[in-house]
Amino acid sequence: MMRSFLQEVGISRTFLAHVKTHGDLLVNGRHEIVLKTLKPGDVLTMVIPPSGEHETVIPSEVPIDILYEDDYLLIINKPVGTASIPSKLHPDHSMANRVKGYYKRRGYADQITHVVTRLDRDTTGVMMFAKHRVVHAWMDQALRDKTIEKKYLAIVHDTAALEDHGMIDAPIGRHEGSIINRCVSEDGKPSLTEYWKKETLVGADLVEILLHTGRTHQIRVHFSWLGAPLVGDDLYGGVKDEILDRQALHCHSLTFIHPMTKKEITVVAPLPEDMDEWIKAHKR
Repeated sequence: MMRSFLQEVGISRTFLAHVKTHGDLLVNGRHEIVLKTLKPGDVLTMVIPPSGEHETVIPSEVPIDILYEDDYLLIINKPVGTASIPSKLHPDHSMANRVKGYYKRRGYADQITHVVTRLDRDTTGVMMFAKHRVVHAWMDQALRDKTIEKKYLAIVHDTAALEDHGMIDAPIGRHEGSIINRCVSEDGKPSLTEYWKKETLVGADLVEILLHTGRTHQIRVHFSWLGAPLVGDDLYGGVKDEILDRQALHCHSLTFIHPMTKKEITVVAPLPEDMDEWIKAHKR
């Protein structure tokens, strides 16, 4: 039955009801009801209605750096100093605002900004947006199933003797007395970070990082706990300088299974200028 099939592939009852009311369900090009029995070879088309304009994100005219785009996903390269989503203090300067402006300029029917992956304000690199509510739900499930792989590049102070490859297994919780800071804590949530040393620099190491959990500030907290804080990360013991005045952290690549084609895709963002310049200035 069509209804059972759609639920098996991740379509919720609520969203299916929305499609039935405002969109359409076609089998081999003809309108059908959800009780229709599907046969091998049938082509099922779900006509998804545009999301209602209930979103309050203010469109921005600031351009975006697009790494990948198709009818279902938009993947961009986030610059330093920009939040992922708007806040009360900064209602119109986030990446969501810029994507909303891009959608508006392109005249897309669905202009809701469905943020799949986020980055801290001063972390650069790959960010994923879904173009439809159902695709957003699928990609959120992929995050929960850990089938989306995000790899980071970071520059860390070499005050700790890092191995060429290592796992940091230490629980992370809130730092007492702070709503921002996190710390390794016995009563924190399980947190696992894997890393590979890519290059030894003067006073620092360039490392590639894979998160196996997604705690707030996980990379910054774990490397600080090891005694190798990120360059520029003064919140967790790193040192800023004239080249890097923010944490040296960049979301380098995103690997995922496309929700429609089922093909594996890897999207890569080049190192930002400040990290690249710092590395060149500290070559051995």
